Order: sequence, then structure tokens, then C-alpha cells
Amino acid sequence: METPMLEGVLFFPVTPFTDIGEVDLAALHQHVSAGVDAGPGGVFVACGTGEFHALDVEEFTAVVRTAVDAVAGRAPVYAGAGGALGLARHFARAAAEAGADGLLLMPPYLVESPAEGLVAYTHAVAEETSLPVIVYNRANARFDEQTAAEVAQLPTVTGLKDGTGDLDLVARIIPAVREALRESGKDFQFFNGMPTAEASQLAYRALGVELYSSAAFAFAPDISLAFHRAVEESDHERIDALQRAFFHPLVRLRKRAPGYAVALVKAGVTLEGSKAGPVRPPLTSLGAGEIEELAAIIAEGRAVLTS
Repeated sequence: METPMLEGVLFFPVTPFTDIGEVDLAALHQHVSAGVDAGPGGVFVACGTGEFHALDVEEFTAVVRTAVDAVAGRAPVYAGAGGALGLARHFARAAAEAGADGLLLMPPYLVESPAEGLVAYTHAVAEETSLPVIVYNRANARFDEQTAAEVAQLPTVTGLKDGTGDLDLVARIIPAVREALRESGKDFQFFNGMPTAEASQLAYRALGVELYSSAAFAFAPDISLAFHRAVEESDHERIDALQRAFFHPLVRLRKRAPGYAVALVKAGVTLEGSKAGPVRPPLTSLGAGEIEELAAIIAEGRAVLTS
């Protein structure tokens, strides 16, 4: 099986819910289809922004299947998997059966563990399917350079996404992984997985990490793509303008409350005219004043595009 190598802006759709809390598959199909029309390099469904933590296996399967149908082969589709080991295996199998092209392995549930245990956890989930696996280095799933190199050598592990923001650690992991894979020549990709990743992307790019998650793409793909082009073209005037007008204010709003990394994306999708619905507990939605702030931030970002 050929591994889909990723490029460009990575789209992380929300999972729309109805007012009574059920998954809105019709709204999801529309949201994903419209996003793919904008031209992302990959679609990551039922992951962090997609409230993976709040979905049961039946809902998860329906979400992945709907996204695969909406994408219709136009981009690789990755699905989340993680949590308790038994459930993580179940999610991995469900994603494969629903037609996903790969997995983003989220942290295990609740427990803290040594990095060596994370290698065993990754192996146990990865062996459930032949799908390529991107390992998410964040929260209670923190690899060091030795174990990152070890997990990178697992046959189906094809990438590592960093959400720690520990650039010193990332700077040690990257050469360790490259050296471990040198003889095999195996393709392997690194990702910036920080919330509002654009705000830190120049620092990650200096380490050789070119791929990043774009939460903004879900509700403002024009701004997200413009920033990506500016980075690729080293247009620092445009980068600085978008950071000042859009991404830095977005970060400040996101930090207002835990969970707003998801809630503000859902609010943005709604502001742009698509159904997203509320977040599921324990997350909380933005207040009316904060939604107005978000609308103003989006407008300021678009003003930069026309300047």
C-alpha cells in the first residue's frame, strides 16, 4: 500500500451537532465538501477540532464515512484514534472500514506513562490495520528523541505531529528520526500541531517542519491559504500583517478559556454561514460578545488580503 505523503495546508473539520446534541451528518458533508473545494493537502476528520474525545464508536464511524464520501478522493483523509487502548484499536479498525487513508494517533486516556510505554501503545494500535499512522506528540503522550526514533521505525508509522511547543525537544527528535531511518530510506513527515499553528510556524519551519494543522482553514480558508503562500514565498511583510491582524488576536481569544481552540472554530464556521452547532460537554461555547470579537478578527484578516 502506497503511503499518501501530505503537502500544503491541512484541513481539520469540525463535527457539527444539532441543537439536541446529535451528529449532523448532512452539515458535516457540506462543511467537508466546501473545505476540500478550497484545496487543502489533506483532511483530518474526527480529530481534536472534530471533538474525537466526545464521539462514540458508532458516531465516529459515521463521521469518517461521511467525510470520505464528501472528499471523494480529492485529498487524503486521516481519522483520529486514541484513548483507552481497547477503544483505540476499535477506532483504528472502524476508520479503515469507513475508508480512511490514514490515522492520527491521539494520546492514551488519562494515564501518564514513560515514553517507552508509548512505543508499545503505538505498536498495539498500528498493528490493527495497514493504514499509515501519524503519531501525535502532546499532552500525556510525550516522546523523547530515542523513543521517537524507535516508533518511527514501526512499519506503518509515517509521521510525527508535535503539539508540545517544546522546540528544543523537536530540534533533537528530527535528526534522531532521520538518522534512524537513513538506511531504510523510509519516507517520514513532521508536523506542527500547535493550536493556531500559524502563530508558531516560522519557528517550526526553521527546524525543517513544513507541514502544519490549520484550524483557521475550517472557517477562513482564504486567510489560511494566503498565509501559507506568504510563508512559501518568504513574504514577511504579508506574514507579519496577517499575524498582527488575524492570527495573534485569534490566539488571544483562544486562550480566554480551556477548550476554546475547538469552540472558536465552530463559532467561525457558523459565522461563515454553515451549520456547526454547539460543542459537547465538557467544552463550552463562546459567548455572544466573543463571537462578535471573532467576527471582527475575521474581517481584519480579510482586510489584509485586499490591502
